[in-house]
Amino acid sequence: MHLSIQHRTVYRYAEPALRVTQALRLWPAACSGQRVIGWQVDVDGRALPYATTDGFGNPVATHTADGAVDQVRIDVHGHVETEDLHGVVGGTLERLPARFFLFETSLTHVDDSIRGLAAQVPPMKDAIERMHRLCNHVRDRLDYVAGETDSATTAAEALANGSGVCQDHAHLMAASARALGFPARYVSGYLCAGVEGAEAASHAWAEIHIDDFGWVGFDAANRICPNEYYVRIACGRDYHDAAPVRGVHRGGRSETLEVSVSISETAAMPPPGGLPGNRGQSAQ
Repeated sequence: MHLSIQHRTVYRYAEPALRVTQALRLWPAACSGQRVIGWQVDVDGRALPYATTDGFGNPVATHTADGAVDQVRIDVHGHVETEDLHGVVGGTLERLPARFFLFETSLTHVDDSIRGLAAQVPPMKDAIERMHRLCNHVRDRLDYVAGETDSATTAAEALANGSGVCQDHAHLMAASARALGFPARYVSGYLCAGVEGAEAASHAWAEIHIDDFGWVGFDAANRICPNEYYVRIACGRDYHDAAPVRGVHRGGRSETLEVSVSISETAAMPPPGGLPGNRGQSAQ
């Protein structure tokens, strides 16, 4: 499937900020199942190529704006060819052993309620089926409701509230899998509107490491494994490691955020040289 992605993020400040520094993880990390035809990230109208890869293998770049900064606009323009591999992830740059992802974080701390949720899924010979059941249990316990959680909400807090968004489903899925002894990580990316009931959006899901398969994605928010409608961008232990944009600003008082995402299936793709700033991130 050929997907065209347009993603704009605008940060506005109540008063001009004196300095804004942001780390961007907005370039697709190489992996099987997706081939990047063209990809460009612009910050305030200027192309920004990624500078390096972090400890999780994610392409990353940092930019700083000095002076009186009223707003920062970040635009992503991408064209990707995807394939349905039923959630199985391959071809990734793995700098850490899978067991590293057994460790919890502040956002994925495993409390008694999460242990109780995980315990509802007994051991099975088929680990894939077991994770599918866990995925459904997570979704059963966490209604999809926007506006009731934020980027600082923990998996335990979301479970106690009984609602959240894809970030919360991914955190709870990862925490519950770790409680059962499975390495798990958080993934950020995009979801095209081809999944029933879903709208085009930036998205998050979890990947679980399963013997004989390696990393396998599970999207608890939609009760499925990622398919050709998904574009994988970055991964980490939780949202903090894989957030598309994280930053700090000096002055500026309060900060507001506007995000718009448009993803469409296209019949034809531009030539490989059509978008500068790609730096050859092709995943076969």
